[in-house]
Parts: sequence; C-alpha cells; structure tokens
Amino acid sequence: MNNRLAKFKDLVPSTLPFVEGKMDGHKERKNYSIVGPGVAEDSKQFVKIAMPHSFNLGAVSAMPKNGSGLHSHTTAEVFIIYSGKWKFYWGAEGKDETILSTGDIISMPTNMFRAFENVGDEEGLIFVVLGGDDPGIITWVPSVLEKAKKTGMALLNDNSLIDLSLNEIPKGKTILKPISEEEIKKFDNYKLDQIEKFICKNNENSKQINKMKDNFDLIQILGNKFENKEYAPLINQDTGFNLSILKCNKGQITNLKFEKPTILFSRTGKWEIMIDDFQCILNPKDTISIPINSNVNIKINEQENCYLNCVTQI
Repeated sequence: MNNRLAKFKDLVPSTLPFVEGKMDGHKERKNYSIVGPGVAEDSKQFVKIAMPHSFNLGAVSAMPKNGSGLHSHTTAEVFIIYSGKWKFYWGAEGKDETILSTGDIISMPTNMFRAFENVGDEEGLIFVVLGGDDPGIITWVPSVLEKAKKTGMALLNDNSLIDLSLNEIPKGKTILKPISEEEIKKFDNYKLDQIEKFICKNNENSKQINKMKDNFDLIQILGNKFENKEYAPLINQDTGFNLSILKCNKGQITNLKFEKPTILFSRTGKWEIMIDDFQCILNPKDTISIPINSNVNIKINEQENCYLNCVTQI
C-alpha cells in the first residue's frame, strides 16, 4: 500500500517541466506528478503513483507573477486552488480572464487555449486533475514556442523537450514548428459568461450540500456519483471522472467501497484513513490511491470544517 501513498513532502518536483520554463513569468514554478505522468514535457519528471487510474493528478506551485503559458489539452483539466490568488485567462490571445482563490475550482473545456498566473503576494499552490491515462500532448500558442526558443528551450517534432544551450538536435529529429493561423482558428473561444458555468466558487459550495451520516457533508463537483450513490453535480461537464468533496470537522464514515479507481487527497485537515487493515494519515496535500472494492473508513477530529477531495473513474 505504501506505493499508493503520496506524502507531499516526499514528492520531487520538476523546476523545468515545460518548454516555457526559462521564460520570465514561468521560471519560478514547480510541477508535481502525483498520480500518472500528466502532461509534463520533462522526461525526468518524478511520478509518485504510476499505476493507471484513467485520470492523472498533479500539482503546480508558483511564485507571484509566475504561472503557465497559453496552451491547450485534448482531455479534461480541472484546477483546484489550494492556496493563493490566481488569474486564469484563455483564448489564443488570452484576452478573457477570471480571478480565483483558495477553495475555488475551474474545469477548463478541451480544445481551447488557457493559462494561469499567481496574482497574489505569496507562493501559491494548485492541484490539477487531468482526464485519461494518457492526457496527450500540449499545444502551445506560437508566441510561447518563439519566446521559449530565445531562452534555448524548444520542442522536437516528437514533442520531446530539448535545451539547445546544452544539447544538439538528435539526428533524424527537427524542431517542432508552431501551429499556423488556420490551425489556431480551429480552437474554441469562450466569453466569461460561458466559462462561469465551469467554475465552482468556494463560497457557493454550501448551496448544494448533501448530508451524510455522522456529521459528514458531500459536495458533488463533477460527475454524478460518490461511491455507489448518485448526486447532482455543481458543474455539468463530461470529464471522465467524478470529483467529490467531503466536508467535516469531527466524525467518522465507515464501510465505503469504490468499484472504480479512486484517490483521496486532503486540501485541509488531518484525515485518518483505514483501507482494509492499512492505516495512514493524510495531511493537507497528501494523496492515497484506493484499491478497488476495498473497505474504507475515514475519520477526522478537528476544530474547524476540513475538506477531503475524492476523484473516481466514471
């Protein structure tokens, strides 16, 4: 079971995870692969829980005025704000934007360019859930690749990352060309009012609380299932996974069983997790992968309400 437990303090981040990693506004950032490889372009990225779950979990920390460049994914990308104040912006020119804070969640549609920046005063942290075992490759807006090349970083035609200041282009490979203006037009554009339906603000979660036993509340963010019961989600979007949040300060919930790959990861609070005869403590930012059909008990004893995230394959 220890290979299913990811203590955040033991994770090894990549400090150059993507092609724009040496650019101002992007270089003071760390990328963590917790469950699955994610979409990091760094071939040496450390992955803590490598077994397939049909989704990936990662995390990004960044200093103020740092974040990601405009890019697109072929699978779902859901951001959970753990700390800080973040600007999310989108479209090929990044003209539309919204500001999110601790506890807020945004599920970005596929086939659109998106980026984020820490606009707070301190280092911030985001957890990210990506759809699929293989989330595919990243498509960057041309300006990102052009500016990155000036710092010595480039992608090759197999989408591998190369530092041109340290390495020569391997024989038989070429530098990846930026996508054309015609290709850019194939990506979707959204206005803020269209994106808002994919956002769940922390202060709005209480509008749809599902009461469970022994002082536990359930907030269903994505998908319509927690364990074997159905709940109406706050965000109606097909991501391929359920995202549920357990909220409690003092209580215990017992005899949970998950029939599909499932992970639990703490946003706040110290959670005591019992999986069959294996026991562990999830501190904030820690993650555990639950074996299918195991018997799961969850216990907490805190002064304030705390939040435990749960992602399950649909």
